[in-house]
Amino acid sequence: MFIGFATLSGTMRSAAGLGILLVALLVLASIAGCSQAPSGSASISGQAENTPQVAKPLGTPSGKPVFTLHAAGPADGGLLSVAYTCGTGMPVSPPVSWENVPEGTKTLTLIVDDPDAPSGTFTHWIVYNIPPERRSIPGDVGGAKEISGGGQQGANSADQRGYYPACPPIGSRHRYVFTLYAVDYTMGLPAADREVIDAMLDGHWMEKAVVTTYYTR
Repeated sequence: MFIGFATLSGTMRSAAGLGILLVALLVLASIAGCSQAPSGSASISGQAENTPQVAKPLGTPSGKPVFTLHAAGPADGGLLSVAYTCGTGMPVSPPVSWENVPEGTKTLTLIVDDPDAPSGTFTHWIVYNIPPERRSIPGDVGGAKEISGGGQQGANSADQRGYYPACPPIGSRHRYVFTLYAVDYTMGLPAADREVIDAMLDGHWMEKAVVTTYYTR
């Protein structure tokens, strides 16, 4: 009888020990589970860490139209027609046109010069106070001060009003540069030469369009 009781007591103690062990394991499992983030959070966190960061663009082109000048027919870098040079008996001023005048322009100023002239830059043509709504000047405007449709002609380097034909030394190749300035005011000038025009343009032109042509005599 004593032996049976002892055996039963041992069995009960073993069962109690197993119970305590199971409770301990459950507590440990619960603690471990609390220390882990939910599966959804882990997935989001991992995605954020592994997704490359794309830099935002600093800016996009404004799409602003380009202020453009077309002079005497040829494209930039083309040959100036003999019709506008001393190579013909009756030279005339070349036709010019332009597009996309900048906003805020009050007048336009056209200057044609030869930076390769032996004595320094030679100014062949000045037209100033051109209305901003105008888009071209036809060929052969003559030497009048006022151009039909708006604009005034200044004095060239030969001290003549109007266009002076291109006439480089024989055998030399010169550049004839057409520059159109967008100006923020109207010049109150009864007459003007290159020095005066340069002074009036200083600090008052907003944009310029340039075409360079060539001529060899």
